[in-house]
This record gives sequence, structure tokens and C-alpha cells, in this order.
Amino acid sequence: MSHFTQVRTRITSLEALLNALSDLGFDERKVEVHEAPVHLQGYRGDERRQKAHVVISKQHVGTASNDIGFEKQPDGTYRVWISEFDRTRYGNPWMNRLTQRYAYHATKRTMSQQGFEIAEEKAERTGEIRLLLRRSS
Repeated sequence: MSHFTQVRTRITSLEALLNALSDLGFDERKVEVHEAPVHLQGYRGDERRQKAHVVISKQHVGTASNDIGFEKQPDGTYRVWISEFDRTRYGNPWMNRLTQRYAYHATKRTMSQQGFEIAEEKAERTGEIRLLLRRSS
């Protein structure tokens, strides 16, 4: 039975989280969203004590994997539950890409709400994304 590790995040927007997960290959067919948190499942289908509102089912994570879950906290942020086994594939580098894609989608949404649109977007070799914004007319 794998031990689950919790990762604290600054992720607060469900919409931006779902868009970021989609960018990383987990589209709406592979991600479950629950209003009330549900128990995560271990690789044998056993119910774990960890709960989450957003779940990537173990069958979409990998062979002999566990669910990956995002549990909404009282402060509005999401805590991520990833098993020790799955951290080999979904560890810090994956979390960094998820966080980057989340920031991208959250920024686009915020800028749109403030009356801006993206005039140009450029991905740098470093992985940085540069956005040129302009006021919407």
C-alpha cells in the first residue's frame, strides 16, 4: 500500500486548474469533479482515507497507480494528494508544469476580466511564456 504525500499549492481557481490539467493530458474525460470530497482509491481499488474534490482516476495515472486528488481547503487553496509510487512520474517537475499552466490560465482569465486581450503569445526556450496584452475595445 503506497503512502500518500500531500503537496500544498496556491491553486484556487477550479476552472484554471481543470484547464492546466487538460494541457498536461488530463481532459474532462479523465478528471472527475465532485462538489463534496470523495475518498481516493489505491492501486488495488481500496478506499484510502484521503479525500479530494478533483480526482484523476488511477486508470488514467498509470499501471499499478493510485488516484491523484486535489482537495479544496477552507482557505480556498487546493491540497494535492499523490502517492509515493506515483511521485516518480508526477513529482516536482510535473507539479512545476502544472503550476505554470495554472498560472497561465489564471492570468488569462484575470486579464480578460480586467478588459485586456492577448495580442501575442510567445513560448521561450526556458519554458517562460510571454504575453503581450492590449485593452479590449
